[in-house]
Amino acid sequence: MTDSAPAASRVARPPSGRPLLIFDGECGFCRRWIERWREAAGDRLDLEPAQTAAGRFPEISPAEFNRAVQLIDTEGRVFSAAGAILRARALATGRTGLLTAYERLPGFASTAETVYRFVAGHRPVFSLLTRLLWGA
Repeated sequence: MTDSAPAASRVARPPSGRPLLIFDGECGFCRRWIERWREAAGDRLDLEPAQTAAGRFPEISPAEFNRAVQLIDTEGRVFSAAGAILRARALATGRTGLLTAYERLPGFASTAETVYRFVAGHRPVFSLLTRLLWGA
């Protein structure tokens, strides 16, 4: 994954009903974690691979979909990478502590984004660690 321009800040046609978390459907690590998200999110969050969702959101570049997960809320706001994950976690579980830290604690957001980029750049290793720690 490489850095590119930031995600679009808004989309013209937001998802109706629930926010949408868009992920790389070709990535085993991503798919494994999305299955965990499905259980946690229930009906509070929709999850869809970029390979099927990207065409509906031309404001988000293909490079941005390749770089990071995208969260689009029902108002059309777009969040990317660690910010998307922490916001999706808060929506899915009701636990807002990490999102609050991301938004308000100096240095937390930049650290979270650095960790996100590191994990994204080493997904095969983290996929193996996920299987070892949490099972298939």
